[in-house]
Amino acid sequence: MAGETIITIVGNLTRDPELRTVGSGSTVVNFTIASSSRQFNRNTNQWEDGDTLFLNCSAWDSARNSLASNIANSLSKGMTVIAQGRLTQRSYQAQDGSQRTVVELRVDDIGPSLRRATAQVNRQSSSSGFVGNQQQGGFNGGYQGGAGYAGGASGFGAQGAPQQQAQAPVSDPWNSTEPSGSSFGSFGTSEFGGGSDEPEF
Repeated sequence: MAGETIITIVGNLTRDPELRTVGSGSTVVNFTIASSSRQFNRNTNQWEDGDTLFLNCSAWDSARNSLASNIANSLSKGMTVIAQGRLTQRSYQAQDGSQRTVVELRVDDIGPSLRRATAQVNRQSSSSGFVGNQQQGGFNGGYQGGAGYAGGASGFGAQGAPQQQAQAPVSDPWNSTEPSGSSFGSFGTSEFGGGSDEPEF
């Protein structure tokens, strides 16, 4: 949406993501990311942490994905993550009756940082035919180097192996032996607007 402030933040989760269902039936997850700057101190010849930004974050499940549920099932306190989303501002009334305003990050995408960790991706099954191995309801092991991708929605079979799709032979239109009245041989005639029916200017 135009006018939104989109940012990317790298930091550590300060607590386990909290998954809950709101009154409307939607599922939301809340967590906090702490992002600290690092600077080199020439006097001590060591890296030191600077100021820390604590950013409250939220993510929602939708009809197209299970982002909130996946975050709650995949991430935990202390993990370093990379999150991208939109900054939002909301106001609420505190218990003492005062009005307060907070800035939060509405997360659109998030994943663990692999600089000092490894992760295994389990892709969830979808209606597009990208089924994968049905272990834990997802794609076991993630992408296998891309070698099996067939370029279509059914590129992987039930065991993650590439499916061979029948392909029609490719014909070379420039080396065609068809009569000149078809396909490329009709260039310049009325089929392409070059015939006698074209008005003169």
